[in-house]
Amino acid sequence: MKTATAIRHVHFEDLGILEPMLVQAGYDVRYADVCVDDISAIDPIGSDLIVVLGGPIGVYEDDLYPTLKDEIELLEKRLAARRPTIGICLGAQLMARALGARVYPTGAKEIGWAPVTLSAEGRDSPLRHLEDDTAVLHWHGDTFDLPQGATLLASTSFCRNQAFSLGANALALQFHAEASAARLEQWFIGHACEISAAKLSVTRLREDTRRHAPHLQKRAEKLFAEWLGAISEAPTR
Repeated sequence: MKTATAIRHVHFEDLGILEPMLVQAGYDVRYADVCVDDISAIDPIGSDLIVVLGGPIGVYEDDLYPTLKDEIELLEKRLAARRPTIGICLGAQLMARALGARVYPTGAKEIGWAPVTLSAEGRDSPLRHLEDDTAVLHWHGDTFDLPQGATLLASTSFCRNQAFSLGANALALQFHAEASAARLEQWFIGHACEISAAKLSVTRLREDTRRHAPHLQKRAEKLFAEWLGAISEAPTR
């Protein structure tokens, strides 16, 4: 059986719709919880897939959260070996940092539902399923420079680098394509302070989630299925 390791920073930001897809595709899904499990003990090459999930900390805060150093080191080795890797939000930022790019605050929060604009390369990638103004969930206050050799796939007017790929086996998504309506109620509680500080309405976020999440799920399932079907399984040591 294939194995998928999901590195999780906060319990409610999990694999979302991606988890049942991985199980159906024959993966044994295991979570590695940051600050509970030893991230430095994870074999960077061993898992067939590693997914690094989101969280409310900054990549540049590795002096406050030393576990980030272990994640960056793991990603440096895994990406160098061209092993299948997905980064979502903080995970995408960690991938960018591991590839030598700068990660930094935007000065404002991009939180809520809005579509992304695909590049020509994005329209020729699995992200093409997000065309036709499909709204995705944004929840970040940091961004990153595009790593050298990476391909920009998607942007918004607020944040140019929303998604990138590096070959067929590395996909970084600044936004949350994995989000499901059922689990986002936990986000509204867990990120209550961030929502309040950004002067956003939980009621509005809930209404937008009810309106957009079902459509996103259909499109995101196609996105992830196509990407998983295209990855190379051959390890490079």
